[in-house]
Parts: sequence; structure tokens; C-alpha cells
Amino acid sequence: MHIELTEMLRCPEPHEENVLVMSTGEMRGRMVRSGILGCPVCHREYPIVKGVVHFSGGEGTPLRDKNTQSLPGVPSPPSSLPALAVDAQTLQALLDLSGPGGYVVLLGSAARHAVGLAGLMGGIHFVGVNAPPEVEELPVLSLLACDTMVPLRHAMARGVVVGPELGAWLAEAARILLRGRRLVVEREDAAAPPGVTRLAVGQGLFVGQRG
Repeated sequence: MHIELTEMLRCPEPHEENVLVMSTGEMRGRMVRSGILGCPVCHREYPIVKGVVHFSGGEGTPLRDKNTQSLPGVPSPPSSLPALAVDAQTLQALLDLSGPGGYVVLLGSAARHAVGLAGLMGGIHFVGVNAPPEVEELPVLSLLACDTMVPLRHAMARGVVVGPELGAWLAEAARILLRGRRLVVEREDAAAPPGVTRLAVGQGLFVGQRG
């Protein structure tokens, strides 16, 4: 996890947002490979293991072991996924971002787009939440795991892409999206969550914008 992402994280417990406190272990450059995140409100602690921050809805225990990244209560992409249905160039155009800086959040299997998007959108950091097993932490990609919510602060993302298996998380995707920014869902039957206006549907995709 990129160390600067710490200020954008939130505890998944149902209380007001507050900046988490980090105790670092191993680091590689600006990426934290091991450590502990603590919540100053409820005093829960969440481990960082092999670069992945493990939130667990309050228990503070890792959700993934060394052999799997499956999450209780969250549909997990199979270990062998089909080819990506949409290419990075299309996603870049739909997200409608210009200039570096900020964060783009990729939920579920959408985290597989991180490398392609990073090659087109320099200077933006990507955050994968509940990524499939083959997706690994990179200098341009931080990974989080949580079974109850997207453990990020309100209105922090310049764009959000949601994998087809996480259609139930659209309200969470809208919550973390900055006003005026776009939400892309990899399924046409997605319903616009509250606060998001549908812009387009087709080619297996839903595109919306937060008002």
C-alpha cells in the first residue's frame, strides 16, 4: 500500500470517519509491505500483509491467507478469469480524466485494469478493493480487502470502476466518488445509485456521473 493512501482510508466500523494511524514494518520505497493500521475512534487494528491492507468488518484479522484472496460475504472472482471485456483505452475515455494526481478506485475484478490504465494515465494512483488473486501490489496500485464496505473516505476518488460481480456495491462506489466524476460498471443492467446520473449504457457497460 502506498503510504500516502493512509489519509484516504477509513475504519469499516459504523462511526464517524477519522484518519487511521499507521505503524510501519517493512517498506519498499513509498510502499508499505507490512504493518498495522489503528483506528483512534474504536481502537480496532488492521494488519498490512504482503502489501495488502486487511479490513474485516471490525475483527481486525486477515481476510485472506497465503493461498487465497477470497472474502466471506463478497463474491470472489474465480482464479481463472476470462479475458477482459473492455480495454484500458475505452475505460480511460469513459472516465474522462485529464491531468495527473488523485486516485482511481477499481472494485473487484476491475482491479485487473490497473496496469493498462496506469500506462495511459500517468501520475494517478490506483486502489484495488477485493481484487482477484492474480492481481499484485505495484507502485501504482494499492490493494485493500474488506467484506463489508469500501474502506475509503467519502468523496476521495477521481473515478471508480466496478467489476461485474460487485453490482451490490454501487452505493459504496458512489459514496467515495468526487462530485462531477464518473462511475463505470462492467454490466449494462446496473441501476444508477443515489446521487449518480446515468450517462450511457451499452457494450456491456454502465456509465454514470455523480451530481
